[in-house]
Amino acid sequence: MTGFPFKPAKAVAHLKDADPALAAIIEAVGPFRMQLKVSRSLFGSLAEAIVYQQLSNKAAATIYGRVEALYPRATDGFTPRHILKTPDEHLRGCGLSRAKVLAVQDLARRVDSGELPTLDEAHGIADAELIERLVKVRGIGRWSAEMFMMFRLGRPDILPLDDYSLRKAYAKAFRKRALPPPKALEKAGEKWRPYRTVASWYLWRVLDQPAA
Repeated sequence: MTGFPFKPAKAVAHLKDADPALAAIIEAVGPFRMQLKVSRSLFGSLAEAIVYQQLSNKAAATIYGRVEALYPRATDGFTPRHILKTPDEHLRGCGLSRAKVLAVQDLARRVDSGELPTLDEAHGIADAELIERLVKVRGIGRWSAEMFMMFRLGRPDILPLDDYSLRKAYAKAFRKRALPPPKALEKAGEKWRPYRTVASWYLWRVLDQPAA
């Protein structure tokens, strides 16, 4: 499955009609240009997410590249079986923290046992259920699950309430003196359903705009 499972133009039109204030932001930002990240598998996507947590992109890419280099014959990327057969010290030698080694191993076990869906299967699972299943993985919290659903699956109606940048963007866009608490952001986002992913993308772009 490629591309968004919804029509972006329809989503943008809906948001403009539903929220005049957001419509002004959409006009200022321009066309919807969010791009989905290519995913070879659910395991690969989440393993990469774990490695990248709390690191700069450059540092994380270096570490992830070292992990991939452990498996030179894995032309389609390393698999859960690869991770489960690799001694802890080899993974640690790539630069992974002890916590991330445990997280990647837990992910590998859950995928290998069939506890987690395949990427194709994930497309057919409702948002709430998929989040519930993903957050059982060590090292995968709600935010990581939401980022996966937005940028890997292209889910249309995800509003990551705990995302600091989104709260900061909302405050800037709507001239709030303080960051909105998650509950306030959730209430404000009700009018953006069922395209809160698209609304979030536009709000994030506000941070790229020069201050008024």
